[in-house]
Amino acid sequence: MDNPKLQALQDAIVGGNIPQLVMNALSYAIEIRCSDVHIEPLKNTVAIRYRIDGSLRRIVEYPPNIHPAVTSRVKIMANLKIDEQRVPQDGRAQVTTADGREMDIRVSTLPTINGEKIVMRLQDQSRKIPTFAELGITGNALKYLQEGLDLPNGIILTSGPTGSGKTTTLYSALSTLNKSDVNIMTIEDPVEIQMDGLNQSQVHPDIDYTFAGGLRAALRQDPDIIMVGEIRDRETVDVAIEASLTGHLVLSTIHTNSAVETLTRIMNMGVPAFLMTATINAIVAQRLVRKLCDVCRKPLVPDAATLEIVKRAILHLHPDEPFDKAKGAALQFFGPGEKPDCAKCNGIGYYGRVGIYEVLRMNNHIRDMILKNASVVDIEKSCLETGMVSLEQAGLIKALDGITSLEEVYSVARPEAD
Repeated sequence: MDNPKLQALQDAIVGGNIPQLVMNALSYAIEIRCSDVHIEPLKNTVAIRYRIDGSLRRIVEYPPNIHPAVTSRVKIMANLKIDEQRVPQDGRAQVTTADGREMDIRVSTLPTINGEKIVMRLQDQSRKIPTFAELGITGNALKYLQEGLDLPNGIILTSGPTGSGKTTTLYSALSTLNKSDVNIMTIEDPVEIQMDGLNQSQVHPDIDYTFAGGLRAALRQDPDIIMVGEIRDRETVDVAIEASLTGHLVLSTIHTNSAVETLTRIMNMGVPAFLMTATINAIVAQRLVRKLCDVCRKPLVPDAATLEIVKRAILHLHPDEPFDKAKGAALQFFGPGEKPDCAKCNGIGYYGRVGIYEVLRMNNHIRDMILKNASVVDIEKSCLETGMVSLEQAGLIKALDGITSLEEVYSVARPEAD
């Protein structure tokens, strides 16, 4: 079943209409919920691929002889140098679609042996900030995160790989904190979503306006809450700790694999344990998994080895976690359907994504363990015993609810060690 916008894109390729080719590629990408458009020159063709729900799909191809014109067109939109093809370039463009949606497009070009590769990151400026429930934060994770946000000062960190939705989680938190009686400052690279009520600033490392410098400047702006796009170095974490100790709530992201490993990462930056325990309120580790298409999903029976892993993780779930025990006993899981004619997912079996979350809420027992230099394994065990739900357990709860599949859960979460 051909989409009219896909047909228009193919017609533009056949007709060699370069401006229409670029606009139709973007228009079709927006319609099918694409986050990134890849234009890739290969040996004998140029492929356009879309990243949808985290996976790349090849959409169309066009002949290499028109690629220089396509590259020039995208560069003109993003205000880049069209005569410079030897070095990578980065730029931005604003596009308003036919149906009135404002899109912010981040453009990156990279020279390859076959020509310049282009990646366009699409950001819908008119989209609504999702709530915690819409993101998939539930149970103890929601309770601990909310408790951390309710404190007047301290640091809340979100961790996870690139593209795991960390910034969206912070925006969702800021939307709950965004009241007329507080001053919220953000230091970002780049400003991804513009929100009314926030004072948002973009860093420029090339002119020495960094996260640490922006954070110091924000402290002179009489803030109540500060969001820093990312903690990358000792200087930024030092200023964040200083801000927290002087009565501010600080939210930021950090690149680590789990909530507990974030503590080790901060220690390795040279932060003393007593400062860490005095300032950190909560650490969120998160991943995105694809949601099963609710039209064509089908029941699935896992193999015996996987069932054993699943049973062990569910057995160790903290009793305080709100969880349907009947589903835990039945162990009924679902997988993607195999219906090429499914109108919703086009035969992929998945539609949309949802987050799985592990939230470490700092308590006196964990503080004591950190001060005594306990191992990551011991701290993690203590966290799970006092109510934290691991990424694996959070994913399994969603799999038992039929929201996602076991395959998706274990593609992003490690099974519990024996």
